[in-house]
Amino acid sequence: METHAPQPPARLLAETCLAFTPVEQQRCRADGWTSETQANFIRALEAMGSVGQAARAVGMGRRSAYRLRERPGADSFASAWDRAIATGRMRQFDYAMDRAINGITTVRILRGGAIDVTGGPDMDIVNAVLREDAAPLKAARGCGAA
Repeated sequence: METHAPQPPARLLAETCLAFTPVEQQRCRADGWTSETQANFIRALEAMGSVGQAARAVGMGRRSAYRLRERPGADSFASAWDRAIATGRMRQFDYAMDRAINGITTVRILRGGAIDVTGGPDMDIVNAVLREDAAPLKAARGCGAA
């Protein structure tokens, strides 16, 4: 098995709280977890707060992401992952609270062309967020979460 020189930190996230040293590729594959794919995954994880959604966003699988996290030498990547998911969950919490406080507007077109406009909180989102673990929310604040 070939050994590769250690990869430099991901440029996309340099000088942010999500900066990390990418995990070395075991094989050189264009469709694998390249440094760029890893950085995009961390960015997506920060935006979405969901491993499955972030993995799909970069064209990878959820299980593959977890396998990458468990590889030897993935400590920096795993730390960035933890910070990113905490930030993403905080962002989703803030979004839900905004919808709870300010409500949403629903426009329905009824038979005959009548229009029904209603407003109020989106309780599905509010309830989903309130079921989440509060610990990641506290951790996100240390990373300068919005």
